[in-house]
Amino acid sequence: MNHLLYGLAANEKLPTELVEESAVHLAYEGRLTAADIDPWARPDAALALLDQGMGRPEWARLFAADPVVEHREKLAACPGLPPDVVEALIADTDIRVVAEVALWAAPDVAARLAEHQHAAVRRAAAANEATPPPVLAALISGEGLPPVQRCPVCDREEPPFVHAPDCPRRDCDLLPGASCDGSHESAVHDLLSAALRNPGTPTEAVIGFVDHPSLLLRRALAARRDLPPESYARLAADPDPGVLADVAENPAIDGTLIRALAGDDSHDVRRQLAHHPDIPLDVLTRLARGTRIGGALLPRIAAASGAEIEKLACSPDPAVRMLVAQRRDLPPEIRDVLATDPDAKVVKSVAPHSGLSEAQLRAMVDRHGVRVLAKVATNPDATPALLEELTRHEPPVPKALRKVARHRNATASALLACLGAEQARLLAAGHPALPPQAIANLLTGTGTGPDLRVAEQAAANPSLPHAAMWALLPPPPPAT
Repeated sequence: MNHLLYGLAANEKLPTELVEESAVHLAYEGRLTAADIDPWARPDAALALLDQGMGRPEWARLFAADPVVEHREKLAACPGLPPDVVEALIADTDIRVVAEVALWAAPDVAARLAEHQHAAVRRAAAANEATPPPVLAALISGEGLPPVQRCPVCDREEPPFVHAPDCPRRDCDLLPGASCDGSHESAVHDLLSAALRNPGTPTEAVIGFVDHPSLLLRRALAARRDLPPESYARLAADPDPGVLADVAENPAIDGTLIRALAGDDSHDVRRQLAHHPDIPLDVLTRLARGTRIGGALLPRIAAASGAEIEKLACSPDPAVRMLVAQRRDLPPEIRDVLATDPDAKVVKSVAPHSGLSEAQLRAMVDRHGVRVLAKVATNPDATPALLEELTRHEPPVPKALRKVARHRNATASALLACLGAEQARLLAAGHPALPPQAIANLLTGTGTGPDLRVAEQAAANPSLPHAAMWALLPPPPPAT
């Protein structure tokens, strides 16, 4: 029954007080206030409101003493807690709660917790972007900080210990390879990784890790945007393709390094480089010919000038024309030329462009068939009649049915056709143009078999009849 109640909770016709089981969902949607919640009866909903800064201070004090550690841990991540509550959480006996405080704390509290004896708390402070930069530098160097005394490994096992990758214990939450020989090495490594990824960590504190033997630390460094050019050049010579790919997508690298990386053998490196906002167009067009870049609009294409767009649209290479066809602000004359392109990949890219006529969209389907059907179905100007025809296409195209099921112009007839495809049915169930009787059938599985996800979407459909909605609610408790 819960899946139906969650759906009903999203249906604005239903009074919120009738679906208590969905209180957390409603709280995060802004449909509940503190006046609607009893924290003793619904601690999860009360914590959801505190997480949004909408709870009451006395609730925070209540949960700070809650015997359920998950409640205290959730509270520790909430913003704007009273100072006495923060202090109580810092003194918590469960290290997970203290670490959660360190992860979200204000600068002064984060600086205090950076000196905590437990590595997990220091690691959380290292990941907190509010931690002061000098403290982050100290977490890397260790200077001025007391030694770490405990870590997640030696909390559970007597050192020396290395956690086996095939550990058979179901209750074990240590990562494969986690180890402690008394120096808390794996926990300290995690701390360093968090600090290197933190943009607040000073550049001078991190550049010494360019040649570190740890791949994870080098990758963390390669993603930073504040390194000197010589550091990026050294990272671009790394033997690991993952490091090179991280460097390739980094907006901080210059044109010289971009051109050097464009010759790399790794497909991932070239693909990431294609998404670089400052890649020269000649390098990008060369990459497009031999790299599977995907269908997203690339930043350099989005920033191209009118003259560059015109030149790219006239390229003899369909891979290049496909790149420019992803723009949704093309001049009509360029858009219309690309809409008649002989290459289906180009037509697929331009098909979602607004402003195309029904005749142009039909012509795309006539020329290229199933290869462009789904993209035509995403066009915002696709007419109801065209959408109905797309659902009747033989052979059927499941992806096109999913797009039709989402379309604002989809008719009842088109949506009924979508119910025959599993994934499209899930989308069609929430479409307001779906006939009321079809919605009611989906709630019970009539004609399609029971599907809890579909039923939930149907319950949220604004066209759900009131009578069907009220019939789904559980009966009120008997009067006492």
